[in-house]
Amino acid sequence: MPLIDSSTGNVIRGYTVEQLRDAARLMRGYDMVALCAAGSGHAGGTLSIMDITAALYLHAAHHDPSNPAWPDRDRIVWSAGHKAPSLYLGLAFAGFCALEDVVTLRKLGSPFQGHPHCLKLSGVEVSTGSLGQGLSISVGMALAARLDGRNHKIFCLMGDGEQQEGQVWEAAMEAGHYNLDNLIAVIDCNRLQIDGWVKDVMEVEPLADKYESFGWNVISVDGHNMEALVAVFEDARQSEGKPVVILADTVKGKGVSFMENQAGWHGKVPNREELTLALRGLRVADEIPVERLLERAKAYQAEAEQKLEARMPHVSRNYWWNASDSMKVAMEPTRKGLGQSLAANGGDERVVCLGLDISGSITISDFYAGKPERASRWLSMGIAEQSATSAAAGLAREGKLPVVGSYATFSAARNLDQIRVSVCYSNLNVLIVGAHAGVSVGPDGATHQALEDLFAMMGLPNMSVVVPCDVVEARKATTHLLLEQVGPKYIRFAREATPIVTADATPFVFGKANRIRLRHQAANFAEAFETRLDEDCRDEGEDLTIIACGPEVPEAMRAAWILRQEYGYATRILNMHTLKPIDREAIVRAALETGAIVTAEEHQIGALAGQVSLVLTETPRMYGHPIITAAIGIKDRFGDSGAPWELVKELEVSAEHIAVKAAELMAHKREPVGAASHAERA
Repeated sequence: MPLIDSSTGNVIRGYTVEQLRDAARLMRGYDMVALCAAGSGHAGGTLSIMDITAALYLHAAHHDPSNPAWPDRDRIVWSAGHKAPSLYLGLAFAGFCALEDVVTLRKLGSPFQGHPHCLKLSGVEVSTGSLGQGLSISVGMALAARLDGRNHKIFCLMGDGEQQEGQVWEAAMEAGHYNLDNLIAVIDCNRLQIDGWVKDVMEVEPLADKYESFGWNVISVDGHNMEALVAVFEDARQSEGKPVVILADTVKGKGVSFMENQAGWHGKVPNREELTLALRGLRVADEIPVERLLERAKAYQAEAEQKLEARMPHVSRNYWWNASDSMKVAMEPTRKGLGQSLAANGGDERVVCLGLDISGSITISDFYAGKPERASRWLSMGIAEQSATSAAAGLAREGKLPVVGSYATFSAARNLDQIRVSVCYSNLNVLIVGAHAGVSVGPDGATHQALEDLFAMMGLPNMSVVVPCDVVEARKATTHLLLEQVGPKYIRFAREATPIVTADATPFVFGKANRIRLRHQAANFAEAFETRLDEDCRDEGEDLTIIACGPEVPEAMRAAWILRQEYGYATRILNMHTLKPIDREAIVRAALETGAIVTAEEHQIGALAGQVSLVLTETPRMYGHPIITAAIGIKDRFGDSGAPWELVKELEVSAEHIAVKAAELMAHKREPVGAASHAERA
């Protein structure tokens, strides 16, 4: 069935098989341009699924681009949300959105988010990105259609590596139990995932036998044979009595020779030179206005940056990182500290590391890299956070020191019940790694930005929580948690390069805050500050305190520089790297000695701010002592796609935001008691 006009039932446009082939080829070309313009994304999987996308959006699905909410439309759920560019191009070629707008992919404010967001782009049925959830959503949609007496179909697009998620099989069981013959799942079987071949990471075959055992009708097809795809979709639509799963045999990176069957192109995009080669290989170089599209992306980016800068707090000069001739800072990804520690300490035979498919990215695989004698203690668990967490609990119960990690939004949220019951309730010695936390995954968008994880981890009995501020502190924290801290423990760190503000000589004591003071302006930013254990410091009469954790510590330091230069204020900074147990004495000292506290966290406001407030309200020594407070953090919202440093500004957690908030606090601190109320009465 071609695209139709929902108001009349008339055909809008039909496609022959040959036209569908041409559309898929062009879509691959536009995909390459959009990914190149974005500078990040997933080339391999978007190419492998593109023939399926063309067949589905331009031929098999019943939908109307002029009426995206048509009640009788077919629903298409992209459980494999990282292949979003394919979805966007399917929508664009079908007429739901402007084709040239897709090149704003992954940019700040763009509706073409790193993972699909239904509230930003018409035609996207549901927001997805966390693998394994789409089939369950589709089951719900299919049940709703049956309850409402409607005849439309629900298509769910998944990957074969995604079949490692246990939730997929719960949904498969439900669909079979209810005989949901209005549900058609499509699995893009390209046989590769981030960590390598699916069969090596965690075997999922035989998929046909597994789905058949759950009561599904299984159809296999060459996922790049357009004629066969058209026929298979028609057969699936006519199937009765059972849900249908189409197993599409595909090639990751299809159509671009140097990307085909290469795991390294899962989360990689072409540069400008590679884009030219890709378009030539696809035979679309003369059919796509590449330069005009790249200029469109560039103009959109410039406008987004201009709008963002216009909303930034006003200060007299540019204090941004490395913008001045002095106060320069080196940057390195904080996540490397994890890998450095595991490489150095992994010789301990008790240490066992569990990989969850992004092993190289979070550096947990450094544990065994170049050390074949550790291979038996490296356990690839696939995309299966829940089971892996409980498996780690079992390893800990038998005396091992397990380390399990992924994106923080997966390693501290998807598996929360397993952490609570399997790990914390038995007080087991498991190190949970929350990598790529906060806004540091930038362009991936809200689904991958952990902005709530600390609430969960802080709320669990027996759990210790550490949020290091840079790569050096991450290495020290990992070593302590791995070898010295007994019980459940959670470490949270960023993905992108962040300022290095500590050194080997900088103290790190679990549960004890460091006090940081700006001493002078220097060529090297870190050397302009002195850092000591707070308990070893005397009161220097600072005007206020900024308490920060993680990547907000460097921002707090930069805010102290701004406050000194712009307002003449002296600032005490507390690096509260250990959030649980928190250094209560350091907080109380700061409150009594400075009388004003600003908290700064790259998280929903409350993980740090709430703990500081609790300490202040329940400490008897604070009774009768005036203290004014303010909080910097994420303000009850989801994140967005955009560059990490753009999101620091967009979500108002930059040093400039801290400094302006601190200045507002100081204005109130210096106001005579009762003056405001007297003025109001006047």
